[in-house]
Amino acid sequence: MAIRAFRPYTPGTRTRVVTDFNEVTGNKPEKSLLVSKHRRKGRNNRGVITCRHRGGGHKRLYRVVDFRRNKNGISAKVAAIHYDPHRNARLALLFYTDGEKRYILAPAGISIGQNVVSGPDAPIEVGNALPLSSIPLGSSVHCVELYPGRGGQMVRTAGASAQVMAKEGDYVALKLPSTEVRLVRRECYATLGEVGNSEIRNTSLGKAGRRRWLGRRPQVRGSVMNPCDHPHGGGEGRAPIGRAGPVTPWGKPALGLKTRKRNKPSNRFVLRKRRRVSKRSRGGRDS
Repeated sequence: MAIRAFRPYTPGTRTRVVTDFNEVTGNKPEKSLLVSKHRRKGRNNRGVITCRHRGGGHKRLYRVVDFRRNKNGISAKVAAIHYDPHRNARLALLFYTDGEKRYILAPAGISIGQNVVSGPDAPIEVGNALPLSSIPLGSSVHCVELYPGRGGQMVRTAGASAQVMAKEGDYVALKLPSTEVRLVRRECYATLGEVGNSEIRNTSLGKAGRRRWLGRRPQVRGSVMNPCDHPHGGGEGRAPIGRAGPVTPWGKPALGLKTRKRNKPSNRFVLRKRRRVSKRSRGGRDS
């Protein structure tokens, strides 16, 4: 997979960088795995906006993805690689020997015609799903379960992978992409390899309209609002925010405040906390 840049024919193509989609082989999604999905547009059950800057965008159909990988011992052949509008990873369409079709997250390096299988006795190959107790130390895994049988919940974004660090008793220590080291039950399943389409991190939308196609509405900086609309607002010209630190529109501290509960039950499974990354290095903006 590679990325494609454009000549500056228009202002929108000057900084536009996209993936070339060479790995995508299927033009149309599998019809039996499509379902409609209500788009909440940032509203709750009463129609009140609880998440700003959501709405609009191109119509989508949801692809049902198999995160559980519970067809143990039944081999499947990779029939195609498909695009998924709901995630930045690609999907691999599997044809099982018993006739069933399922989608999984496409790992990096998977190819058309390759056979994959899940189960405790599956071979150590990319795309196979095994319990963490059966995966060798040092292996890269993705789509990791937090609870046995619930399905993969961690490490699902494009280019992500976790590393199996140690095994002790009923738990396996994983080093997550955030650098956090966490204990997970040994019965939990994970898929070998890393998620494909890692070049997505090097892409650039190029114009505001493409952001709207994705269902994201414009954001306005708090410092250009009126005082009645944001704590940063008001003043003459480019005035400072007038506080010790930046805050949200509702006056809560922003940019760096820890929001994880101190007494969260899963804290005892975290062996090493994730490395903190400053908002400036992540490209943070005024609330």
